[in-house]
Amino acid sequence: MERQVLTELLRWKDRPRKPLILRGARQVGKTWLIKEFGTRHFNRLVYVNFDESAAATALFTQDLDIERLLAGLALLDGGGPIDPANTLIAFDEIQDAPRAVSSLKYFAERLPGAHVIAAGSLLGVALHEGASFPVGKVEFLDLHPMTFTEFISAGGRADLASLIRDGDLQLTVPLHPTLTDLLRRYYVVGGMPEAVSTFLRNGDVEAARTVQSQLLTAYDQDFSKHAPPLQVPRIRQVFGSLPAQLARENRKFVYGLIRSGARAKEFETAINWLRDAGMVSLIPRITAPYLPTSAYVDSRAFKLFGLDVGLLGAQAGLDPAIIAHGDAVFREFRGALTEQYAAQQLAALGGLSPHYWTSTSGNAEVDFVVTQGSAVVPLEVKAEENTKAKSLLRYRELYGPRLAIRSAMVPYGRDDSLASLPLYALESLPRIVSS
Repeated sequence: MERQVLTELLRWKDRPRKPLILRGARQVGKTWLIKEFGTRHFNRLVYVNFDESAAATALFTQDLDIERLLAGLALLDGGGPIDPANTLIAFDEIQDAPRAVSSLKYFAERLPGAHVIAAGSLLGVALHEGASFPVGKVEFLDLHPMTFTEFISAGGRADLASLIRDGDLQLTVPLHPTLTDLLRRYYVVGGMPEAVSTFLRNGDVEAARTVQSQLLTAYDQDFSKHAPPLQVPRIRQVFGSLPAQLARENRKFVYGLIRSGARAKEFETAINWLRDAGMVSLIPRITAPYLPTSAYVDSRAFKLFGLDVGLLGAQAGLDPAIIAHGDAVFREFRGALTEQYAAQQLAALGGLSPHYWTSTSGNAEVDFVVTQGSAVVPLEVKAEENTKAKSLLRYRELYGPRLAIRSAMVPYGRDDSLASLPLYALESLPRIVSS
């Protein structure tokens, strides 16, 4: 399977660089990506997993002299002296070795020509718990579940993926039925690499759902293994409430859906832990779509989305066989799958700073407001072909944006200030905003 982030890794390789930290939740494909990148583009890959190698952890408990570390890594790898210019040095599950995190500073300062990548499923949690961090000495790259175009490309339709990524949306119009059917599959299978590869082997959605259920069990075990003991029940309650939160027509996060009488201060730490672990994304409300949008954030109101649309369906117990029922998949779950899908596609695109907007009266809500450069663009998503968007109309009346976007199961179309963007083409959004 091909991941678009490989292009970003090549850019990092070919420029003056700092050590790179690859961030992402467990099982989104970080280990595969590191190994694939090292195998394809370097003469040698020196891979260390601190969760599996006590010897590697011990190597970093002494001084952090770079020459000594290189010699030790070479011995662990068994391949002779390391040539930093032609070797990818990869540290996996680095949160299990805090001194290895600290060593990234010394790699940056004393061996600037080296190619060093670090990754860890719970690295964000570890850093917020006080692990020493080399501020200003590293770069970051985020890895998300596979996007829709990565999914269809893995399934043999790289041609359609290229149309969407390149923004050739007029060419997608005659292919609308095919792309709609592929999106239905993605709603059920999602973008977790193991679920995708399982589905693509034989088209068995039930087998993919089994993988998703196993992943949810593994995440639950992570909560009990890695989270502060007092927070574990609350983390489970927040995570378990996601289907109920997103099933509501107004998807603003409601603490009362966690349990009766729940209050914000009881669950803020649990929500932050899930965010640090990459398990949820928080979309805040803005009161007005002006720059900087951070100045108009209402910190009391937000939406909370899960990691992956397929996992959300598994959490909710949605029958995977529903893909055989045509548009019924988009009516089930009150559009929750659609908004979850949109949220994770926006997250994978990066740099769009998504928020949502509601009117002062509360009778109008735009699902997402994205920012790209000086452009602030409203994005309304609809689960079916119905493109009536009264809230988007109200937003346009109030603020007169240069461009507004409604996204639904409709072919592409555009007039001067309003674009109809098919849901399957959300990855074209940055190109549309900049055009």
